[in-house]
Amino acid sequence: MNLSRRGITSDNRQLVGDYKNPILKPEAAEIVKKHGEMSLAGIGYPTPRNQCWPGGIPFVFTTTAIEVLQQPGEITFLYYEDHEVRHVRMNQPHPAKVTPSWYGDSVGHFEGDTLVIDTVGIRIGPYAMLDWYGTPHTPALHVVERYRLVDYERAKEGLERDAKENFQVQQNTIDPSYKGKHLQLEFTVEDKGVFVMPWSATMTYRPQVTEWEESICAENPNKIRHRKGRGGPDCGQAGFLKLCLAPRHDRMRRFT
Repeated sequence: MNLSRRGITSDNRQLVGDYKNPILKPEAAEIVKKHGEMSLAGIGYPTPRNQCWPGGIPFVFTTTAIEVLQQPGEITFLYYEDHEVRHVRMNQPHPAKVTPSWYGDSVGHFEGDTLVIDTVGIRIGPYAMLDWYGTPHTPALHVVERYRLVDYERAKEGLERDAKENFQVQQNTIDPSYKGKHLQLEFTVEDKGVFVMPWSATMTYRPQVTEWEESICAENPNKIRHRKGRGGPDCGQAGFLKLCLAPRHDRMRRFT
């Protein structure tokens, strides 16, 4: 994600974050700087995505597509990459003592036509980061999401900004002439251990017109090949990570 609404001009093509941005505390800025130096030197660094770990919030928002399943007491989010799933309890408070988990404790409610989700208690794993640039987070991380359907004219500004600042979706998965309702997410991140102030960003989704393939992150220490009479994908050379794709069919609402 790009934090341009607060003036950050990170480069998502080289994964170089703007460590000089004044909203970053010095310790966090140094971590972002080190990740950027590694990228410029052609050295990859581990992220939740390339290490097959849960992404957490808001890192999981970098996925290219979501499915939303609405039930009376719960809303479930399915994310395109790696079978990542979130469960949001509706119209309930956070427990007095939150047990940290990969996606935190998420509670939601509607404010008119806007779904508001409040998340705390996001677990810190070995590759914990907020974005592709390696921005860290602490146990104080607090994320508020606001989802609503907007018309095309309102969504157009967000789509244009996404096209300029973020990773591109495959164009063959969407209808470029679509002018109907779009799902727009505005989220606010607050973490007093990392930022001197809260910041906000948006994601704008369009309905997907193609089948959603299953994307599996395979950490493969042993090479697997197709053999006569045996199933299973060839996931590449030993020690490498690769996304192994297989068809998936369902009827849930999906957005890209």
